Amino acid sequence: MPEQINPNAVRVLSYGMYVVSSKLGEKLNGQIANTVFQTTADPQQLSVCINHQNLTWEYIDKSGYFGVSVLGQDATMEFIGLFGFKSGRNVDKLSRVKYKIGAAGLPLVLDHALSVLEAKVVGSLDMGTHTLFVGQVVAAEVLKTGRPMTYDFYHRELKGKAPKTAPTYVADSSKEIKM
Repeated sequence: MPEQINPNAVRVLSYGMYVVSSKLGEKLNGQIANTVFQTTADPQQLSVCINHQNLTWEYIDKSGYFGVSVLGQDATMEFIGLFGFKSGRNVDKLSRVKYKIGAAGLPLVLDHALSVLEAKVVGSLDMGTHTLFVGQVVAAEVLKTGRPMTYDFYHRELKGKAPKTAPTYVADSSKEIKM
C-alpha cells in the first residue's frame, strides 16, 4: 500500500453494527456486518457488503434475499462473538438467540435489535473479496427505541476487533490510530 494512504483513515467513517441474515432452503444463517446502508428512499433500498468466504454470502447469493437486524448498544461481546467470530458451517448460531421468521421468510435476530428489515436483491457488485448486494426493502419493523451500536462504540467501549473477513480489517493492528 502506498505510504500516502493510511489504512486507518477509514476508521473515522461512521458505521453501524448489524446482524445480516439469510436462508437457503431450510438452512438459516446470520453474521455481524458493519457495512449496511440505505441506498435510496424511493424505492426504499439497502446495501450490504459481505465477504465471499462467509456462509451468509452464499445464502444471499443463491436465495436473492437478506435480512438486517439493527443492533443497539446493549449488545454484548458474547452475542457479537457468536455472529462475528464463528462460522455457521460449524455452529447453529440462531439456536442460541431469539429470532423470528419475517414476512419474506428470512430469519430476523431479535436479541439486542432495535429494528429489522428484509430485502430482495436487485443488484450486486463484485468488490474482489466482498460483494456489495443492493436490495429493495420488502418488510421493515421497529422493535424498540434505543441507541444504535456504532462501529466506533464497538471498538472504544467494548474493545472489539475486526475479523479478517470484515471490510474494515487492518492486518497490522500495531499501526492502528488511537481515536
